[in-house]
Amino acid sequence: MSSEQLSTSSETNSTLESNSQSRWNIKTILLSIMLIALIGTWGYIIWDKNNTRELITQKDANNEMLTKKRDQLQKDLEDITQRYDNIKSANVQKDSIIIARDQEISGKQKRITILLSKQNATSAELAEARQLIETLKNDISGYENEIALLKLKNSELNSMNDKLIEQRDKVRKDYDSSLQEIKEKDKVIDIGSTLQASNFNITPLDERKNGKTVETTKAKKVYKLRISFDLNENMIAKSGIKQLYIVLTDPAGKVVADATNGSSSFKNREGETINYTQAMEINYVQNKRQTISFDWGGSGKFETGTYKLEVYNNGFKIGEGIRPLKKNGGLF
Repeated sequence: MSSEQLSTSSETNSTLESNSQSRWNIKTILLSIMLIALIGTWGYIIWDKNNTRELITQKDANNEMLTKKRDQLQKDLEDITQRYDNIKSANVQKDSIIIARDQEISGKQKRITILLSKQNATSAELAEARQLIETLKNDISGYENEIALLKLKNSELNSMNDKLIEQRDKVRKDYDSSLQEIKEKDKVIDIGSTLQASNFNITPLDERKNGKTVETTKAKKVYKLRISFDLNENMIAKSGIKQLYIVLTDPAGKVVADATNGSSSFKNREGETINYTQAMEINYVQNKRQTISFDWGGSGKFETGTYKLEVYNNGFKIGEGIRPLKKNGGLF
């Protein structure tokens, strides 16, 4: 073989080796790029998962924090509401200012309840709820002060009322005492004004055919009785019309009565019913002796025995007299 052919063959081998080396380098570069890309992809995936997990953890932490805040705010609201209810139950008379404060506080309570009832309440909503709770605390403190002031005023009014009641009771007691004294004095005056009768005289009369009347002692001849007595002087009894009740009792102890002549009954000071023969109204003159005279009968029928005459005034018996009648005439 000639030297030229050897030289050509050597160059050809060298070229082949160079090309083979070049291809291997390209494959190596491509593999390196792919490996780098794969590593980068996995790295991104891992980073993304970590980042997502961190976001989820952070979100869960935020949600937990919001839940705790909402629960705390809910507890604060319940505490304030309980305090408010206790204050409202105070036994005081509320004025218009307190009633207006009630409405304002109730409105804030409703708004806070709405905010806290949301399951996914935002930070802004919880912040609003917290701000409302703080103002609500101040409102209730002011409300409590106003209630305390009203209680103080009521206490003062009650104390004043107690004093007025005490004064009223004292005045009433004094009045009752005075009234009792007046009643007792009036009773004394009333009893003292009762008239007294004396000098009783009962005259049996017989009426003759000529119309003349003569005194008789025979019971069967008595046509009527002429009765007279004096009303004594009385400085207490005022002048005016006085009521007298005349009770005439026959010998059998029966009250002589005639309904056509006004006989009836009355109650004495002891509450006993007394039948009377005749009622009389006389015009009495204060502290002056007066003689009263009247006739009873006119139909005869008088019995033998003693007739008794009683006079009543103001519920009391003020005097009495008797007159015996005999069968054959003459006095017992």
